[in-house]
Amino acid sequence: MNTPIVHHISESFIQPQSAPEESKQPFYLTPWDLAMLSAHYIQKGLLFAKPPHAKEDGNDFMESLLERLKSSLSLALVHFYPLAGRLKTIKTENPASSLVYVDCNGSPGAKFIYATLDMTISDILSPTDVPSIVKSFFDHDRAVNHDGHTMSLLSIQVTDLVDGVFIGCSMNHCLGDGTSYWHFFNMWSEIFRAQGNSNSVSRPPIFKRWFPDGHGPIISLPYTHRDEFISRFEAPKLRERFFHFSVESIAKLKAKANAEGNTNKISSFQSLSALVWRSITRARNLPPDQITTCKLAANDRSRLDPPLSENYFGNVLYPIRGTTTAGELLEHDLGWAAQMLHKAVISHNDKEARELLDAWLQSPQVYQIGLFFDPFSLMMGSSPRFNMYGCEFGMGKALALRSGYANKFSGKVSCYPGHEGGGSIDLEMCLPPATMCAPESDKEFMEFACLPIIEH
Repeated sequence: MNTPIVHHISESFIQPQSAPEESKQPFYLTPWDLAMLSAHYIQKGLLFAKPPHAKEDGNDFMESLLERLKSSLSLALVHFYPLAGRLKTIKTENPASSLVYVDCNGSPGAKFIYATLDMTISDILSPTDVPSIVKSFFDHDRAVNHDGHTMSLLSIQVTDLVDGVFIGCSMNHCLGDGTSYWHFFNMWSEIFRAQGNSNSVSRPPIFKRWFPDGHGPIISLPYTHRDEFISRFEAPKLRERFFHFSVESIAKLKAKANAEGNTNKISSFQSLSALVWRSITRARNLPPDQITTCKLAANDRSRLDPPLSENYFGNVLYPIRGTTTAGELLEHDLGWAAQMLHKAVISHNDKEARELLDAWLQSPQVYQIGLFFDPFSLMMGSSPRFNMYGCEFGMGKALALRSGYANKFSGKVSCYPGHEGGGSIDLEMCLPPATMCAPESDKEFMEFACLPIIEH
């Protein structure tokens, strides 16, 4: 039997409806942004059920939806104008340097793709593992951010399923982190729902760049050729699957971690991260002296003094680390691991963030996924705090969230809000096939986790 494939029906480029004055100037990148040049684009998307009238309307439903998505995107790009630009580099030979920035002049704009797939919502959501076809719901597959010199910095792909619509967004990670990504997605949705009745948004992005004291706005990298700082990472064979944690199980998990840690300060997310760290370490069957690290993607906006607004558009991200041996991690209880992560989180403050940036400025480095990827550790990415299910495009609340190929490796765990809200959490876990079977038979893990129930 032939596996259905995604067919691209049309491609176009969307310009901002009007060019703001600021878009005529270079948009400079900060150290946090430049460090992402060799990472992948951010690829997340939402799966919606077609409304009942879509079948009766035939092609009219999709034609109308596509037109509204394009026009609202054009308006959104007035506010988020760097997403319509391209990267540019100015090189000097002596001393060797590359100044990478965003140029919004003369760019064709953001890319917009309409695609079709002869599969149903159930075909996507019912299998135990995320089907590999989901990677085809996103443009810029395997692209690294440096490719934004020739590729669009933002690409939207709308995939028309038998009974649903998937809206996938690929955004260049040099322009923003997860906080910025979902800020854009939410404001685009807000404009869509306003149906052209308002040109303003409730949370205008802040593009005034933040640089450490005495630095910026121009920061050059000490390279003249991209091969010196760009690499292509190919993930090992992975299985991807979701685990669900209800509001009740999260509360129970947090209470257990705090009781065992003899404190009341450990958060839900720290408790969950400790649970996952222990479960994956058990699944890997590591030798007791093997060093293992749990990294938590931390938003530094609120940690800086003075703090940056949550509407600051850019990367303000740092992976906070808890490190121990596999033996130590599993000999102690859940509370011990959660307490270690809690201490790492509270010690990551304005002073530490600035020291890390100063060290980067002394010796600029571009983050390489291949070096960051460690088969003995794990990375907790994304955040259940992001308003993902608030993004609506005339089809009601999304049924599910899925992601593309980007930035995945063994031990990458992405945290999303659960569909029912209220503090529930969905985990998207990436592990090699031989390891993925283990969490389901892990007693500690399954005391709190369950498999998502698909309703549509």
